[in-house]
Amino acid sequence: MKTTQAGLQIQLMHTVLSKALFIAGCATLLMAVSVPAAEKGATVPLALNLPMHTLKGTPQDLPKGPGVEPLSDVAPTPIQVPKDVQNVAAGKTVTSSVSPFQGDLKQVTDGKKEPFDDDVVEFKKGTQWVQVDLGHSFAIHAIAMWHDHRYIQAVRDVILQVSDDPEFKTGVTTLYNNDTDNTSGLGVGTDREYFELEFGRVVPAKGINARYVRGYTRGSNQSAINSWQEIEVYALPAK
Repeated sequence: MKTTQAGLQIQLMHTVLSKALFIAGCATLLMAVSVPAAEKGATVPLALNLPMHTLKGTPQDLPKGPGVEPLSDVAPTPIQVPKDVQNVAAGKTVTSSVSPFQGDLKQVTDGKKEPFDDDVVEFKKGTQWVQVDLGHSFAIHAIAMWHDHRYIQAVRDVILQVSDDPEFKTGVTTLYNNDTDNTSGLGVGTDREYFELEFGRVVPAKGINARYVRGYTRGSNQSAINSWQEIEVYALPAK
């Protein structure tokens, strides 16, 4: 059968139109798949409300060695977190291994972490802990903690754990541990000691689900007493 020029043009137009519709359909499908995935994985740098600069000068006898981070007054690079995280520890109930002899436990989640005596809660020596009850389980992405940045010091046996068990007997996950010789009996840590400054210490949690946050310390290179200023827990809002 002889095909006319007009017929060829019509066939060509159908072919071009079919290809265009196919490409448009593929693009729509890719957008439908990729956009929600991109939104779901979108992250931003964690923005902290930092206190003023640490007041005291640098002491001469700071600890050194491979297990201690070098002292630096440069703010660390913020970790990436989902853009909708909130500090779900604000105003939450705090308990501890022993009663403080200075300050009140509620100060650990009151948002005040300036290098002032009134913003520091102090406990007796030995390994002690404070614990925040978030009220229910959250998907935790970061925990920020300040112990006592009135002075530049390295806090000993900083151990940060989370669990859904208020007694921390089951389902315990350790997020940070710089007790490299297991003095506190909670396992040998692989993290390094660091110096207390206004930046605190931010620990990534990678979306782990937990209701309770517990932080241990065992004095510092400057003092045998234990101190806490603030714990902030950044998690996605409860559904």
